Parts: sequence; C-alpha cells; structure tokens
Amino acid sequence: MPKALVVDHVTKEYKLGALAHETMLREALVNLVRYPFRRRPRREEETINALKDVSFTVETGGVVGIIGRNGAGKSTLLKILSRITYPTSGTIQLEGRVASLLEVGTGFHEELTGRENVYLNGSVLGMKKREIDVLLDEIIDFAGIHRFIDTPIKRYSSGMRLRLGFAVAAHLQTDILLVDEVLAVGDFEFQKKCLSKIENLHRGGRTVLFVSHNTAAVEHLCPRTLWIDQGQVRQDGATADVIRDYLAHFSASLRTDPNLVDLQEREGTGEVRFTGIEFLDVAGQPMHIIRSGDELTIRLHYNATRNLENARFGIDLHTDWGTHVASICTPVSGWQIPYLSAGEGYVEVALEGLNLTPGRYWISLWTTGPNHFSSAKNGWDVLPRCKALDIEPSDFFNSGKGVDRGYGFVLLPCKWNLHDACEPADAVPDAQGTGKRARQ
Repeated sequence: MPKALVVDHVTKEYKLGALAHETMLREALVNLVRYPFRRRPRREEETINALKDVSFTVETGGVVGIIGRNGAGKSTLLKILSRITYPTSGTIQLEGRVASLLEVGTGFHEELTGRENVYLNGSVLGMKKREIDVLLDEIIDFAGIHRFIDTPIKRYSSGMRLRLGFAVAAHLQTDILLVDEVLAVGDFEFQKKCLSKIENLHRGGRTVLFVSHNTAAVEHLCPRTLWIDQGQVRQDGATADVIRDYLAHFSASLRTDPNLVDLQEREGTGEVRFTGIEFLDVAGQPMHIIRSGDELTIRLHYNATRNLENARFGIDLHTDWGTHVASICTPVSGWQIPYLSAGEGYVEVALEGLNLTPGRYWISLWTTGPNHFSSAKNGWDVLPRCKALDIEPSDFFNSGKGVDRGYGFVLLPCKWNLHDACEPADAVPDAQGTGKRARQ
C-alpha cells in the first residue's frame, strides 16, 4: 500500500524564558521604562521537548487514532502535520491535500461570512469555484446553520464554528483529514453525525488521523492507535490492545484513592462531605482490576459536621460520552438512614453483578437530606465525575468469546432455548455448537 503520511524522527523543542527581542512596540516601551540606563537581565532559557524522536507511517486510506494525556504532544504533532508549526528536527512527508480541524474556528476569517469562509478554505486547498459550488449546499446542510451562513463568523457561537469547521474539512476534496477533539464541543446528535461522516470518509479512501480523549469513539472508528506519552510514541498497534494498556496504566495512577476533600469541583451546603471512595471485592479487599460481571462493593467515606436525620446517598454512572448509564440511591433501593451521627463514617453499596461492557465509566456522588434528591443547590455534597471506573473484558457468557462496546453498554444475563417443528421441546444445541441436538 502507498504511504499517505511518513513521520521520520520528528522532534519539536520550545524555549521558555527567552528574551530574544520584543515583538511589539508596547513591549519595547515597557522594557525601556523598566531598564532605562542599563542592559536588561536575561533569564536562563529552559528547553522543553513537546515531541521527542517520533516516527510512524500511515498507509493511504488508513484511519489512525491518537490518544494520550493532556500535554502529551498530540496537538503539537497535528500542528506539525498541518504545517502550522515546523519540527525542530526530523522530516514529514504528506501525499495529497490536507485538511485539518484542530481548534474551533481554526482557518476562518473573522470578518467573512460562513459562505465566504467555505470558498476561502476551498481556494486554499486549490479547488476551483465551480467545484466548491457543487458541495456548498451539502456543507451548509451538514453544519445545520442555514439561517446564519451569510453572517460574519465573528458572531458565531463555538458550537456553530465547530459544525461549520468540521463540515468544511470533511466535505472539501482532500486526501488526508486531521481531526483534534472534534467531539469536545457540540451536542450528541452532531457527534454522531461526525463519527458517521468519518466512517464514510474511510470507506471512500481518505486517510484520517483522529485525536480524542474519548476512547470509545477511537475504538469504534480506528483499527490502529498511537499512544503518545510525554512527547514519545509509547505504543503503536491494534486499537483494542493500545486502549487496554493505556487505561491499565491510567488506572494504576489512580489506585491511590483520591482525597475527595480536596476536590474543588463540587456543590452543596456542606453538612456532609465525601472524603474518599473505594472499590472492594466480596472479601472486603481493594479491587484494582474490575471485569464485566464482577461482584463489586463501593464504599463511600464521609464526614458529617453535625447530627442529621434521614440522610440520602446516591451514585450516578456515566460513559466517556456523557451517556447516563444508571443511578442508584438509598431511598429508591428501599434503604433508610434515619439518623447520621456527626463525624467520620462510611456507607457501602454491594452490586451483585457489574453487567457492563468493558470501557471507562465515571462515577458522580451526591448526599442530601429528606426533602430533595441530588440537587446541586440544596444537596449536602455533590461531586460530578469524581472517580473513574475502568471495566476490563471477561468471558461473561461462559462462551469462550469476549464482549466489547459493540454490544452496547449493558450485558443482560440470559439463557436461550429452541422450540421448532422438527425437534422435541426439550432439545437444545450441543455444547460444541455443531448444530446437532441433545436431550436435557
């Protein structure tokens, strides 16, 4: 297969603290006032490597995911491939036209209308006006901004900019598409449209590099994934393997349970504060690896500032996409807490079977009084997405075959039976799956 993209030993360095020269008149005047009669002191230059000796190739028509923590170098890599910046050393080779969607509104002229920006972007790619004319209605329809297409971009919201930016990048005639966190903005329906469009681009032979923190989307779209860590390619391989190792590494860093007392992103009046959360097995021991179908006990540590009556505790579970999977709470479960003593304590909930497909889920916690549920304004303590729950694959159905997110989010325990005209009612397929019948 021909290569659409070749990255060969690319390094990108940035110098911090350098005072090489003023870039603006204002800076020159400020420095003249600050140091009128003497030479300005120079700070020591500090060099950081955003990328370090990165090498990989992508075949034409390939869809490659790129994952990693914030600051790992993912966006720097895409900016180099887009030629927004250049590597300090190393080379890149790109075959064909390149379109990129790196940040909301990148490549748009603020004073031009949406329609004018579509033509501007097309002309930059070398397309003729009549070629853009053919695609214009499709771009506007995909972006869903018919009423505002002749409004200057500077008046667009961030969501409108994103929709138009993706529509332009995906529909104009390009060979390589670079996408950075397109799912970070926009509603769920638009995210689905973006994922569907990227799939169609792949079928049409376009090469796609897809950067996202949404591992479920990466696993769905990309057969191959790069894990970038501290500016280097830590792993390059099959997406399922790379994401599994990435999540396992990330889970290891979270094994020391977070001190929930120090979390700033919380609401509530403060009569009760969550202080910690633990995942325990049936023997009460910490669980560092949790698999589909496991029994799990969630222990919530708290501190109450005073004696309280009729306390309520609850847990909400969401996917990486933000989809609400489930909620459990003491009142709905039929468990009452008539009296809560001041001081430290913990409450536990035992899940008989964690019937969820593998992947990362996020736990939100709330505790409140008798007259309201999880209201952030009136609750005692409300912590959104305060703990990650990573679920690993298992042989849930005892069939020798694992399950993944392609089966949805929830696993339903089940037993199959067959009744047909040719077999007795108690006939079932044999254990080897040969299609022969065996009586129970």
